[in-house]
Parts: sequence; C-alpha cells; structure tokens
Amino acid sequence: MLKKWMRNKMMLILSFLFFLPIALVIVSNYSIKSSAKNKTFFDVSRIKKNKVGLVLGTSKNIGDGSVNLYFQYRIDATVMLFKKGKIDFVLVSGDNGNENYDEPTDFKDELIKRGVPKDKIFLDYAGFRTLDSVVRAKAIFGLGHFTVISQKFHNERAIYLAGHKGINAVGFNAQDPPNHYGMKTTIREYFARTKAILDVVLGVSPRYLGAEIKIE
Repeated sequence: MLKKWMRNKMMLILSFLFFLPIALVIVSNYSIKSSAKNKTFFDVSRIKKNKVGLVLGTSKNIGDGSVNLYFQYRIDATVMLFKKGKIDFVLVSGDNGNENYDEPTDFKDELIKRGVPKDKIFLDYAGFRTLDSVVRAKAIFGLGHFTVISQKFHNERAIYLAGHKGINAVGFNAQDPPNHYGMKTTIREYFARTKAILDVVLGVSPRYLGAEIKIE
C-alpha cells in the first residue's frame, strides 16, 4: 500500500514538473498579448506621434549572406514613420558585442541611405536584449514614452516590459516575413516571452547602464 502511494505521489510530481513549463509559456504569451492590446499599429495614419522611435536591432544578414528580412522590414517601417512625421528622431538599439558585429551602425547606415538625416539618428550599442533596449531608452536617453519599431510579436513583448518600467510605449508593426522564413523566430519568441515575465518578476536589470544622453 505504501509503495503504491509513493508511486502515485511520484507520478503526480512528475506530471506537475512536465506541465508547469507548458502552462508558464501559455500564461506568459497571454499576459504579453493582453498588455499590448490596442497598442500596436500597422496603419501609419492611426498611430500617434512620438518624439522618438525606438528601433529594436537585429542582424543585417542571415547565414547565406542575403539581407535579413526582419532587418529590411524594420528599416522600411522606420523610414515610413519618419517621412510621415510620426517621429522626429530614431533611436536604434542593438547588439555591438564585438568589433565585427554592430547592429546599430548597420541600421544607421541603411537609414541614411533611405533619407533619414544623420543628426536625427541616435545609437544605443548596449541593446543586447529587448529588456536592455527598453530600460536604457528611459534610463540613458530619458524617454518616458516612445514608439517601438519591430515586428508585432516583438513590439508586444517590448510594450509589456515598458509598462512594467513606467514607460508609455506604443508599437508600429513592421511587415512580417513569410511564415516559412521566420518559423524558428516564432518558436523562439514563446520562450522569450516566458523569459520576459521572469525578468519582470525577478527584477532583472540591463547588463550596462552609463551616462545620460539627451536626444534633441
């Protein structure tokens, strides 16, 4: 009888440990989507104006050397917002972890080619994660509100993080690449959302802060 009870208890514990991560992913996804409801926009005419658009970085190229569509579509969205007068400045936040990898500069160079003036572009080289980009936008660049520019799934997560840091953010959604192109990214996003929830609960801070920079 005791052995049976112990076996049932063990099965219950194992079942709990198996389903807990699944439940956490589901709850995290729901929480983040809910927090961004009615705060992301595809139509440039419907989004309010903000002084600054925060572009979330990504690599310019993929493994075969071709242009990363996530990068290209974020450039398109940023240029559209700027030319329509919906933002006055662009803050590009991305990873510059070593001298051979520089997301912010890649974005800056492409934006200048597309007609955004150099003096309207600011770079954050320590945007290693979305959390870092959002928190540093306020802590370093003094932004209490801004427009996040990325794909919708990414904007939703950034808006969730911003809300928990006392920042009023909306998102302008860049075009999504074809489904087959971004399948790995879509799957990875579910885990990133879970990590975002845990970061908020645990009070995780950016890897680096630093001196303030005024955007004007």
